[in-house]
This record gives sequence, structure tokens and C-alpha cells, in this order.
Amino acid sequence: MTKLEIREANSSDSALILRFVKELARYEKAEHEVTASVEDIKKSIFSENSTVEAVICERDGTPIGFAVYFYNYSTWQGKKGLYLEDLYVTPESRGSGAGKLLLRYLAKKAVTEGCGRFEWSVLDWNQPAIDFYESIGAKPKSEWVGYQLSGQSLVDFGAATRIS
Repeated sequence: MTKLEIREANSSDSALILRFVKELARYEKAEHEVTASVEDIKKSIFSENSTVEAVICERDGTPIGFAVYFYNYSTWQGKKGLYLEDLYVTPESRGSGAGKLLLRYLAKKAVTEGCGRFEWSVLDWNQPAIDFYESIGAKPKSEWVGYQLSGQSLVDFGAATRIS
């Protein structure tokens, strides 16, 4: 019988995490958007002042998936929340319980840390993920539309010297 385990990631996992990120991006048809290097991963997740954490899922000691998360905050609840940035399980390991184990690990962490919520986003076309999330009791948000500033738009907006 195979044994699934979750462990906290460490800086020596940086190349593995980047590989998983690229595999996830390929699945999401956006591999060309991944600009991070191994050093970027190491610095952003494992530096002393990092606000990001990662866990690795292993089957019989072999890494088969990961999750990257951070804490956000709800003024309405007056509590922090746990935000799942990425969840990935290798294609050959899907259906093994690894994804559910990763989510349960993070849900327990959120409860233990007094978080008011545990949330994430999913691409609207990713029906297998949507079905999986709904099977564990997760509900889609309604009425809220996510926005982001990135790249040159972020630089330009942040550099503006006057409000117009």
C-alpha cells in the first residue's frame, strides 16, 4: 500500500517547486507566463522575511505535488485567512487522494491558526478542479470579480506622480 505524506517545503525544494509551477502553468495553457527562476523561488518562499509558505506531498518518499499559500486578512471577520496560491498534483498521481490530503492539511492549518476562511481561485474552464472542489464542500464565490495589476501596468500606475 502506498503512503501519502505532507511535509513542509524547504529551500532545497526550490527547483522541484519551480518544476511543479511550470507543469501547472502548462496545464493552464500559460507556461510562457512563468518568469520565476529557482533563485526567485528560493528567495520569495524561503527567505527570512517571506510571507509565503509551501508544502510538498510525497508518495512513498517521492514528491508528487505541492501547495503554496499565504495569509490574507478580512476586515469583515476581523481575522486572517489562508489563501491557496497554487495546488498541483502530477497527472499520474491524480485520483490518489493527494489533492484532498493537501487541501485537508491546509484546512487544518487554517483552523488551528484561527483563520476565518480558506480560499483560492480556479480557472472557469477547469471543470475537473471545480468538480473536485465542490465534492469537498467548497462553494464558488458569487458577485465578486477578481482584478489585478501586473507587469508594465503595475509599474506605470505605481509611478504616477499625480492623481487624475
